[in-house]
Amino acid sequence: MSRNRRMRPIRMVAGLLAGLLFAVVAVPVDAQTAPASHAGIGFGPVYDAAHETILSGTIQEVITRHEIGSPAGIRLLIAGPQGLVDTHLGPYLGRETKDALHAGVPVRIVGAMSSLYGREYLLARQLSVAGQTVTVRSEHGLLVRARSAPETNVRTENKTRKTFPVEQ
Repeated sequence: MSRNRRMRPIRMVAGLLAGLLFAVVAVPVDAQTAPASHAGIGFGPVYDAAHETILSGTIQEVITRHEIGSPAGIRLLIAGPQGLVDTHLGPYLGRETKDALHAGVPVRIVGAMSSLYGREYLLARQLSVAGQTVTVRSEHGLLVRARSAPETNVRTENKTRKTFPVEQ
């Protein structure tokens, strides 16, 4: 009987090793790893910082309504040396910057071209208009929210203070 007790653990280990060997062999030899993911794919237009360009021109049209097949947010049609360029500024411009955008106003834009639904857009990273320069996107192409002046939250509360006579 003692021989039978010694054989059980050996058989169990052998069975586990055989199962592991079968699992390794069952994986297809030509299995491929998942392709490397690219930042920005599937989440709006992709910003290519390596191909940044500077566009100087005049605003022909300010487009604030969203059109199907275009990126969300404010767009400008800029007339410059390259012709008419559709420029995307995004939805996060501050009130002062929005108020400065009108047809006929000269602008300078640093950005990169991107294709979305078969149309070319200049994705603005930096916008210079009316003597001010605004950062629209980070160096990696992520939209930046405009910071507004801190709001003063003045709240006066009527607290009644109870005073107790001090015993001396």
